[in-house]
Amino acid sequence: MKTLTKEMQAAITPAMALDLLKEGNKRFVNNLKANRNLLEQANETSDGQHPFAVILSCIDSRTSVELIFDQGLGDVFSARIAGNIINEDILGSMEFACKVAGSKMIVILGHTKCGAIKGACDHIEMGNLTALLSKIQPAVFNEKTETENRHSGNDAFVEKVSTINVKRTVQAILERSPILKEMIETGALGIVGGTHDITTGEVSFYQDTLIVNDPA
Repeated sequence: MKTLTKEMQAAITPAMALDLLKEGNKRFVNNLKANRNLLEQANETSDGQHPFAVILSCIDSRTSVELIFDQGLGDVFSARIAGNIINEDILGSMEFACKVAGSKMIVILGHTKCGAIKGACDHIEMGNLTALLSKIQPAVFNEKTETENRHSGNDAFVEKVSTINVKRTVQAILERSPILKEMIETGALGIVGGTHDITTGEVSFYQDTLIVNDPA
């Protein structure tokens, strides 16, 4: 697998970027790996990087995006925070990744059995975690279909809240970053939300969050 160059990155469209991630996840699920020399990639990216996507995921030890999408050094920007929430610093990082460094796709990636989501469902308050979980609370309140056992012991409730949280994050990016919104509207950039099943390794994307426009 070749190390991405500026020219190779420029030739990748948002739709192609998503396909690259889907293909990589298929390899991961089937326990296959693209043939790449990571040490060689480290050397080849030492003077510059040209990732084709930026992925916001959870800090969970089972959700390393480079592994589950079978990507090498220099292929993707990875932002990780408990509950894959958005804040000003992550938005700024995404603006750098896309507007300055040329990434073509933003992925907001939740995962099954997420501890942060469970904590929000249980309304946990503990030190600095309180403020972080408060950013997930709107997703908890937005989930209306589970009327009983609205806590972490209800697996269906937890997964529904996780899905809502991902979709809220996608919407928040469009609302809070004029830079990224304009890039998405003109077709220079795409955005999508999804979830990673930690049991099977499979990533599923939410079609109702996918925005890939034709270049203006």
